[in-house]
Amino acid sequence: MLCGRTQEILYEINKLKEIKDDDEFRRKYKTLMKSNVYVDSPLAISATEVFRENTNLFEEEIQEEIMKGDNPLEFPGLKFTQTADESKALNEDRTPSIIISASGMCEVGRIKHHLKHNLWDPKSTILFVGYQAQGTLGYSIVNGAKTVKIFGEEIAVNARIEYIEGYSGHADQEGLMNFIYSFIEKPKHIFLVHGEEESQNVLQERIEQDTNIHVTIPGFGETYEIGGIQENEENLSNVQMTHKIERKITTTIRREVIDRLEKLKDEIKDMDNYVRQDISDDKLKDEDIFRINEKIKDLEKQIINVIEG
Repeated sequence: MLCGRTQEILYEINKLKEIKDDDEFRRKYKTLMKSNVYVDSPLAISATEVFRENTNLFEEEIQEEIMKGDNPLEFPGLKFTQTADESKALNEDRTPSIIISASGMCEVGRIKHHLKHNLWDPKSTILFVGYQAQGTLGYSIVNGAKTVKIFGEEIAVNARIEYIEGYSGHADQEGLMNFIYSFIEKPKHIFLVHGEEESQNVLQERIEQDTNIHVTIPGFGETYEIGGIQENEENLSNVQMTHKIERKITTTIRREVIDRLEKLKDEIKDMDNYVRQDISDDKLKDEDIFRINEKIKDLEKQIINVIEG
């Protein structure tokens, strides 16, 4: 199997398009079968090129398919949008299509423009194929937000929202347990340092019950000492916390302010590119230019209000 998420999805789409002996399926999904597939992510496009240049490393099954002329990364209707202009054109074309875009949690990049132009449309489907961290735009959409703010504009969520966990880049609980079972010599102690609190607690209980391995979920600013000069099984399993930095709420808020400023800078950069492209379009109507100007003036006022306190 292919191992990149975008490439894996292309593989599955290609297989669906190849179905010829199921008339009911082809009738039901005839629009899907005929739709163009756009990969609209510079990083994913570059990664796909790497895959294309190294087909000799694919699994034997895939190599056999390619030898028969069925390359999962090359099929009719598959297109790669290299430039911002090509990406923008997708939102002006209302022909049914499949757009694979990034970033996965919808915080920056081309996906935000696709969401702006399609979230409000009941005929659109937004399919998430990866983990959505709390506090992100993707998390809000997946968890039923009725409206979201994109580039300072309130957008209604009318599109059909779907979520497939199976394509997530993170291993699930069973995957992590299998990883632990795979050790010939089992670890004496495990630290869980990634994931949401509830999931970490459940996994900690599972590991300790099923494997009898001690598990620690370290908190912010905690320092642990593992074993001593003469490490042995008892020392490794009896980990001791030696220091802890008390986390003040002011530190959290300050960090959050900086993070939001960085995110805002990225959004303004994206907005700058798209607004400049809009303004340079000779076909743009006067009322559209006036509307853009009013929105920028409103944004300017909000920024001034923040600066002046």
